[in-house]
Amino acid sequence: MKWGNKFPASYVNRLYGMVYRHSTIPFRFVCFTDSPEGIRSEVEIQDLPELHLPEGIPERGWRKLTVFANNFGGLSGTTLFLDLDIVIVSNIDDFFTYSGQFLIAHDKHRPSRLEGNSSVFRFEIGQYPEILDYFINNFERVRKEVRHEQAYLSREIKKTGTLTFWPDEWVPSFKLRCAPSWIKSWFTAPSIPYQAKILLFHGLPNPPEAIKGISGKWYRHIKPSPWIEKYWIE
Repeated sequence: MKWGNKFPASYVNRLYGMVYRHSTIPFRFVCFTDSPEGIRSEVEIQDLPELHLPEGIPERGWRKLTVFANNFGGLSGTTLFLDLDIVIVSNIDDFFTYSGQFLIAHDKHRPSRLEGNSSVFRFEIGQYPEILDYFINNFERVRKEVRHEQAYLSREIKKTGTLTFWPDEWVPSFKLRCAPSWIKSWFTAPSIPYQAKILLFHGLPNPPEAIKGISGKWYRHIKPSPWIEKYWIE
């Protein structure tokens, strides 16, 4: 999904290129967006689903929840949702065959919580319409109870008994697993962890900043990671 002006079309084009290079199974690549200009021809474009939210509220990823609508985009079957700012570094076929009904990355920012990072999750189209329905009908209550979309999603999926996490080594956080911590960050550059498949970029930095060694926070130091450019291409 791409909405607003946070990510340009080049992010969509790079994501398609990474999926194409790192999968051996046939796939259908769909982008739901309000701005299709500049997106490569191999990508199927659909209109961004409507979700009526109050103006001026903080961006919390609520629009992602529209993927749980009945007959979402006229699609069916096993669906892998990918955020635009991930970096795929090895084959992702296993994300379609790994056992489970609903699979998501475990948010390692607070590892004691059973909460997902929705940068990478898999589900069956039409399987959980109640998640979107409840959100629409109880928006203000949900906002008071959870901070963002992935917290709400994890909570509701957990109620169904189908919440399953990807193997941690497959989906490492760039800033928590790739980048060295504290004093080591001044001497050692970030690297790809063993068995990693998809690097997650939540918060700051995003891939362009990580390539240059810009952490996005005054208190966090990272050295440049030019190796990202090898993977993050169209």
